[in-house]
Amino acid sequence: MIQNNLPAIFRDFNPLEDKMLSVIDNEGHVVSKQYMPELDDETVIDAYKQMLYERTADEMAISYQRQGRMFTYTPNLGQEAIHIAAGMNIRREDWLVPAFREMGTLLAKGVTMKEMFLFYLGNEHGGSFQNAHHTLPIAISIGTQLHHATGIAYSVKYQKKDETVFTFIGDGGTSEGDFSEALNFAGVWQVPVVFTIQNNQYAISVPVKSQTKSINLAVKSVAFGIPGIKVDGNDFFAMYLAYKIAAAYTLSGKGPVLIEAFTYRLGAHTTSDDPTKYRKKEEEIEWGLTDPLIRLRHFMEKKGIWNIDPEKLTEEYKQQINQQFLDAEQNKSYPHEDVFKFMFSDMPDELKRQKTEYEQFLRWKENRK
Repeated sequence: MIQNNLPAIFRDFNPLEDKMLSVIDNEGHVVSKQYMPELDDETVIDAYKQMLYERTADEMAISYQRQGRMFTYTPNLGQEAIHIAAGMNIRREDWLVPAFREMGTLLAKGVTMKEMFLFYLGNEHGGSFQNAHHTLPIAISIGTQLHHATGIAYSVKYQKKDETVFTFIGDGGTSEGDFSEALNFAGVWQVPVVFTIQNNQYAISVPVKSQTKSINLAVKSVAFGIPGIKVDGNDFFAMYLAYKIAAAYTLSGKGPVLIEAFTYRLGAHTTSDDPTKYRKKEEEIEWGLTDPLIRLRHFMEKKGIWNIDPEKLTEEYKQQINQQFLDAEQNKSYPHEDVFKFMFSDMPDELKRQKTEYEQFLRWKENRK
């Protein structure tokens, strides 16, 4: 990797110097005018609406799970700027290889909330994504998706296609061997992948400081000879610019890029998690001041383009999302036995136990109606 061949922001924000790209502050003031991406007002308004839709859907998904109508769910609260900025830079022909906390990006690619609800309802059709071209299913196993992304990108390069691959992992996932292996091969093969580390400060209950002694996570790119950059993950404009430049770099045939999106998981790791056991309320309040929706709204108000009634719009979104959940909840398109009977020729006792437990759950749901 020759520094002179890098885009300017990768030189300006060298991860070895622990610099972070930010464009607006918490009050919406532009602090780095030279890095403000060229976006018209309508695009900025649309970005806010997409972020609000994701947040509304996220909150409703948690509510459905708490009602016992859906299985364990992974909240996205606080990370919407990353997802929407990525989604606005992914073209139809590009590939999306998600982890499990990229709702807004999946929506931008064409996945429906019904399909995501099906996934969290345990429906086998929840990963088919009928209208999302070049989109892989949600990956729960930590790190495996990065190998898939690198492999797809190798195929793209081999076939000389004008495509790039976007993939995501959390800060905790960087401790997995899959992370190092995928980045190593991507660098060696010089394949078109935009790797994103969503550094939300905690791998379930383990803080970043217990994961690594590196000064940041973007610096991990250096060992693999690929460009890396640390970006304010709660700043929509910073994330948009990073993705725009990263995508152009990979499409030019120069190889992969690593982006560390520095953010905070405002909610729980999953609906099975209790973050009060490992982090303080004061920390949550402090990070709440960096909320990406609030920051973008402040910017829009200062620019005079705020024309949204968030309460009215949220109600509209709620009606749409609730209808998609009802459609998913009432979906009976496959027999639940199929989840269990095709795994082994003779079903082991543990799987029989799980099948019985699931059948009991289904009867409970039916009796609630």
